[in-house]
Amino acid sequence: MPFAQLVIGPPGSGKSTYCDGMHQFMSAIGRKCSVVNLDPANDNTSYPCALDIRDLVTLEEIMADEELGPNGGVLYALEELEHNIEWLQNGLEKLEEDYVLFDCPGQVELFTHHSSLRNIFFRIQKLGYRLVAIHLTDSYCLTLPSLYVSTLLLSLRSMLQLDLPHLNVLTKIDKISSYGSLPFDLEFFTEVQDLSDMMPHILEENPMMRHPKFEGLNNAVIELVEDFGLVAFETLAVEDKKSMMTLLQAIDRAGGYAFGGAEGANDTVWQVAVRDGMRTMNVRDVQERWIDRKEEFDELERTQMEEEAARARERPLDADDSAHEDDDLDAMQRNFPDSGIQVVRRS
Repeated sequence: MPFAQLVIGPPGSGKSTYCDGMHQFMSAIGRKCSVVNLDPANDNTSYPCALDIRDLVTLEEIMADEELGPNGGVLYALEELEHNIEWLQNGLEKLEEDYVLFDCPGQVELFTHHSSLRNIFFRIQKLGYRLVAIHLTDSYCLTLPSLYVSTLLLSLRSMLQLDLPHLNVLTKIDKISSYGSLPFDLEFFTEVQDLSDMMPHILEENPMMRHPKFEGLNNAVIELVEDFGLVAFETLAVEDKKSMMTLLQAIDRAGGYAFGGAEGANDTVWQVAVRDGMRTMNVRDVQERWIDRKEEFDELERTQMEEEAARARERPLDADDSAHEDDDLDAMQRNFPDSGIQVVRRS
């Protein structure tokens, strides 16, 4: 049973960067992974592309032949893919049991109300894939209360439209301290706590919101999000492997990989950590690492890297590098909880 992530999100949220980073991380932990590009406008992928929609249709061709703009061209391209779904099915069959990352276009219409992308996902699901939608959003949205509320609406609409296991992810969390101060702790935003507390900050952001009609609209939006109670966020710093491992654990639980994707006997420490749920980072750890004490942690990591480089220079040339454990693991808790999964060791 193959597994896959459907990577969606508005432009600039870091979808291609995420696919590149997750592909590298999975390769490092021994999980065979392939990336499929479904964005007809993405002509310069940073990751090795196993299957590319541009081999079927390109945005430039559509815009020239159909006299459409960029947004209309992308919608047309996904409709074309839906009508030629056999091309995608045949390509996926060649990937066999690879874990697949689908890099999707950034037009929000595709995952809020347009049907083609949803229909394509359902056809992929019928091939036996266990899918998880990964909705990426730039963490900059936390700095503006109105933008955060808009993000909640977009995330909620996407969850209802796609009707799949779904994780919302705040990307570029390592940059958030450079965006300015936040009105609340990070946990308030990730857990979507009492949104009525956000109202004074919305009014302060824009005095026009004090008008009675806007006050009613804001209250209605807040009630809508809270009544559904579906939206919450994970966080991600794509260049930090602890952050990547924390997110991958959440994805594995959502998609069922944690309950049926054990790799086998020759597992690395990172594979065991991801599979068995070794403690990594909760939202308070993220708050401390990237907001409250970012400079202190950055300096500590630089010092550790310099010490590792010095030890590497002193190491004999014929030393067996495989005997040296990753120093990052020394700071991590090594007690692996019982996952309830019996791993059958291959001989």
